[in-house]
This record gives sequence, C-alpha cells and structure tokens, in this order.
Amino acid sequence: MTLASLRHHVQIARSADDVWARVSDAGRLHEWFPGMTDCVLDGNRRTITLGSGLTLPEEILVSDPVTRRFQYRITAPIFQHHRGTIDVLDLADGTCVVSYAVDADPRVMALLIGAGTADALAELKRQMEHC
Repeated sequence: MTLASLRHHVQIARSADDVWARVSDAGRLHEWFPGMTDCVLDGNRRTITLGSGLTLPEEILVSDPVTRRFQYRITAPIFQHHRGTIDVLDLADGTCVVSYAVDADPRVMALLIGAGTADALAELKRQMEHC
C-alpha cells in the first residue's frame, strides 16, 4: 500500500486549551469544516454529511486531552486506508499551532481531503480569534 500524506498547520491566537475544546468536540466538526452540513456522533462512531448530501462514516481512534491529539478514520469503502490526525500544540505564550494531517489510499483521496483541511484550519482560526 502506498499512502499519500498531506499536512497543513495554522497558528491561532488563543490558548491550546480553548482550541482543543473546539477540536475535540467531535459532534461539532461541521461548524468549522467547510462543505460539511452535519455530524452525528454515536460513541466512537461519527457520520458526517457533506453539502452534496453524501454521508461518510468515521471511527474515532484517539481523543487525548493530555497530548491534545484527535485521530479518526473514514470507514467508507472508497478508502483502502484513511487516517486524519489533528494536533493542538501549545506555544506557551497564549497561542497554539494546530496541525491537520491526512494519510490515505487511494492517494487521490488525500489530495481531495487535504484541500478541505486547509480550509477547515482557516475557518477554525477565524472562529477562535473572533469570538
């Protein structure tokens, strides 16, 4: 299996704890990930709905408040492998860096999702710095 990997990051002028509270709220992803209209959470399963009406099932793998890491995988059959990882890194000055990585096979899916993750980080920054 040959995975494609993409990573984007953004610095946010808010504390890591504040940003982690938003990122780790798995049922609210659609509020800051453009193109999503809904998220339904059921234990460690999440179903996202895209603006097109397409739904994608996901499994939440990690939600660790100590390391501030959120990891999930899309379980739809269009993927042989998918893993999304969001890390919130404290810069110890009241700001943080959020990194969003995507690993996927087929490789083209990483490109599609990766473009969305850059937009999601920009929206997360906008919301966190203006509320």
